[in-house]
Amino acid sequence: MSTDVHTTETTADRATKPADLKIEVVVLAVADADRSKAFYSSLGWREDADFPISEDFRVLQFTPPGSQASIIFGTGVTPAAPGSGGSLLLTVDDIDAARAELIERGADVSEVFHGRGFSDAGQDRIPGRAPDGQSYGSFATFSDPDGNEFLLQEVTTRLPGRVEEPDVAELAGLLLETALAHGRFEAATPEHNWWDWYAPYFSARQHGNDAEQATEAADRYMKDVHGIVRR
Repeated sequence: MSTDVHTTETTADRATKPADLKIEVVVLAVADADRSKAFYSSLGWREDADFPISEDFRVLQFTPPGSQASIIFGTGVTPAAPGSGGSLLLTVDDIDAARAELIERGADVSEVFHGRGFSDAGQDRIPGRAPDGQSYGSFATFSDPDGNEFLLQEVTTRLPGRVEEPDVAELAGLLLETALAHGRFEAATPEHNWWDWYAPYFSARQHGNDAEQATEAADRYMKDVHGIVRR
């Protein structure tokens, strides 16, 4: 009896599944690249790149903590006027804590308000947190030196359908595959924690690697981190 488990998508699966389209970066127009770099660095955002290609073309990329999307700015990266980026939404799970940290880092953050967070009309922004504390209901804003605005929105519970539910059957199959692959590693190595091998294998498979590549990744992790190699 074969115990091989295959979780690779079939052609039919791909035909019915939309292609992934992930927002990677938002380009901001700024007047002074160095001034903007200092500002975003002061917020604790991760600097991913600073490429001074030429005197009139320089690209910088920063990523907010916990974000999968980044911002790009620099010199010659966009013909837009500095500060014309509109409102970029940053979700937080505790708006008071996020606001306090940003202020401590030097940002000029507005008071918390509720109402129409996406409207810039004063009468639509009511001072204070949302009365019933509902998710998506409380906001605050701050801007970079050029006036590109960031809108903080407190999100404590996602709306239904906003986050894809995991395919439990698919996860079960991948766990079984991982267990079987680890069994072969376990039989050829000293005693160790099985989860240390499971984690890199499982992660590699979820990121598109095939079973052989995942095995290599898990073996490499065990060797580099725990000094355990196959006999």
